[in-house]
Amino acid sequence: MQKDNPELEDELRPEYDLKGLSVRKLGTGRKSFGRMVIRLEPDVAEMLPSAAAVNEALRFLIRVTQERQSSASKPLPNKPVKVDQRLS
Repeated sequence: MQKDNPELEDELRPEYDLKGLSVRKLGTGRKSFGRMVIRLEPDVAEMLPSAAAVNEALRFLIRVTQERQSSASKPLPNKPVKVDQRLS
């Protein structure tokens, strides 16, 4: 097997530097490839003991935040304001 093939055309752009790329063929890092791990503080982990509980709480928070933002952007209905005659 030849390392350099003069007939092989490289399609990668010069700005793509792949020399620092490391590939894990073996070990535990391979199994978790592509999964994002977020560590919870101990007090939060105590209240939300599973991934399902964390996801449920975050979805609830997102829904409440979106509802509040949408209701804040709606104009309030025009209602007549009574003016107190004693103030004038």
